[in-house]
Amino acid sequence: MNNIGNHYLETVVHNFEELKSLGEKSIAQVNESQINFAENEDSNSVAIIVKHLHGNMKSRWENFLLVDGESVARDRDSEFEGIINTKEELLSIWNEGWEFVFKAIRGLNEDDLNKTTTIRNEPLSVLQAIQRQLSHYSYHVGQIVYLSKQLSSSWVSLSVPKGKSKEFNKRMMN
Repeated sequence: MNNIGNHYLETVVHNFEELKSLGEKSIAQVNESQINFAENEDSNSVAIIVKHLHGNMKSRWENFLLVDGESVARDRDSEFEGIINTKEELLSIWNEGWEFVFKAIRGLNEDDLNKTTTIRNEPLSVLQAIQRQLSHYSYHVGQIVYLSKQLSSSWVSLSVPKGKSKEFNKRMMN
């Protein structure tokens, strides 16, 4: 694809795929008994963050360009309550949320980027709405990574391990 709009959409899909993978690699490093751990009642567990992401993803992307991104059917407050019983259930909710994202974005083309959509009645270009969600999901995936790293007894680094920068750079430069 030769035009910048379609290149942007390909890049965004790639960025969302990387976020999804980062979250999955983090979740894989915690056990089932840890997914609902929260430091205190004002903190969120990995499970709660996944529930919130799912609710947001469904609301923002299920009928993208057709309705306001804050669905009237969404019960945001309930996303921060309860538990998820198994990692299987957690990953099912996680994957369903991402399916909404990828289906909507892969259905867009360059001409759609300048269209207007709304989130909570705020008009945004499609490009702005995508960037808003990319930022939001990055924030929450970062929380999942941080929590998982704190909970894991044998964390495997998802990037360059501490003290290994020279080795990593040498490998990358060869």
